[in-house]
Amino acid sequence: MDKASLLLHICCAPCGGGCVAALQQEGRRARLFYSNSNLADRAEFDKRLESVRKLAELYQLDLEVDPYDHAAWLAAVAGLEKEPEHGKRCSKCFEFSLRRAALRAAELAETFATTLTVSPHKNSRQIFDAAKDFAAFEAIDFKKGGNYTVSCRIARENGFYRQKFCGCEFSRAAVAAFAGKKQQSPKEKLK
Repeated sequence: MDKASLLLHICCAPCGGGCVAALQQEGRRARLFYSNSNLADRAEFDKRLESVRKLAELYQLDLEVDPYDHAAWLAAVAGLEKEPEHGKRCSKCFEFSLRRAALRAAELAETFATTLTVSPHKNSRQIFDAAKDFAAFEAIDFKKGGNYTVSCRIARENGFYRQKFCGCEFSRAAVAAFAGKKQQSPKEKLK
């Protein structure tokens, strides 16, 4: 087994496309590690996994799938359910997924990184802080170099499933509440 490779934690294919393309431009080959126990239900996990499989096939990359364990994720964020998006719950969530990636990377690769940093909705510094205890973590900020735009283009061209929320039940509720506020008329907002 080649341990000189990078294990790339991948949350979804739309985020992964630009990251994989950027790594390949640098002459690096990654093994994908899909770990998404934060997802509120198994159906969402499977829907995202289907597109991750397509991405792996498109770039001819090996794919490791971390078993879905939402109960373990809920235990990891227990007590932080009412935290706002981008708060302490998100930090714990990042740490949870990155810990699982670190454990798998110890078997498969010299280093690991995450596609989470490509999203404009995620704070890369917060992700890097969550990974500070993992010696093999490579802090790659995939936002740089226009990789998000590349990710969006690859997702469109390949028909990848594009979700509208992070994935946990708490972010889903926040998105629904925000959408509800946007739907109100100006008069209703004043009441």
